[in-house]
Amino acid sequence: MKDYLVRAVGYNGQIRAFAARTTETVGEAQRRHSTWPVVSAALGRSMTASVMMGAMLKGEDKITVKVEGNGPIGAMVLDADAKGNVRGFVTHGQVHFDLNEQGKLDVRAGVGTEGFLSVVKDLGMKEMFSSQVPIVSGEIAEDFTYYFATSEQLPSSVGLGVLVNPDNTILAAGGFIIQLMPGCEEETIAALEKHLATIEPVSKMIEKGLTPEEILEAVLGEAGNVQVLSHMPVQFECNCSKERYSRAIIGLGVQELEEMIKEEGNIETQCHFCLETYDFSEAELQALVNEIKTQLN
Repeated sequence: MKDYLVRAVGYNGQIRAFAARTTETVGEAQRRHSTWPVVSAALGRSMTASVMMGAMLKGEDKITVKVEGNGPIGAMVLDADAKGNVRGFVTHGQVHFDLNEQGKLDVRAGVGTEGFLSVVKDLGMKEMFSSQVPIVSGEIAEDFTYYFATSEQLPSSVGLGVLVNPDNTILAAGGFIIQLMPGCEEETIAALEKHLATIEPVSKMIEKGLTPEEILEAVLGEAGNVQVLSHMPVQFECNCSKERYSRAIIGLGVQELEEMIKEEGNIETQCHFCLETYDFSEAELQALVNEIKTQLN
């Protein structure tokens, strides 16, 4: 089964819902960054939440999420767009912890319980929407739940899960986000809260192989009357290129570039997200210097 997400409504339009299968997407990130289980779980949960947040956007809009706790894995940075593309990286990918008291991966120990979750939305306007909230859990799902309630005034429930094989590859990954729409009736809220208290963890749902549609049916229950509005493929996609790095290098200016040529001769750049490398020879760097000089003249 390929990764995908669904947009849906429930309770006759009073609830907005998203659910995603992200096993292959998180697996691609794990392979590229050689992350160990706790880090894979933290990064995978964050990627899953981010790609669903991207699905809330339109057109060419994009979102950047940064989870920066005081734990040893350091900062995680995620980019997502409205087309199901997501990428992410973590500062320290090889961090290990024993299982926690519940016998699960100790994501909280890896992320930390102090720090910030930051969201920047590029909506194609002159200024970007930026918001930051404190980390309240370190388990990721609770932190995104707090973000929605605090920064977007959208009461939400977020469930995220990543299961890791003994050889560090990803067994399954996915999650859901459900949100109360304006005017949601108190009876609906009460019924939803009562049902949410009885559902099994999302990690169990994805372990059983539930599809995104089935996850939403389980989360909202029969009374939720889930109506799927659309499907969207989900994939790890990086938009880096040699041309993009050329533009960044040009931004260094003539003096710094000429010093770089004199001291280094050639340089190698690497994308943080996908780890792709781009080499620039002395001749290519000199061509960039000439381009800057031409623009200045």
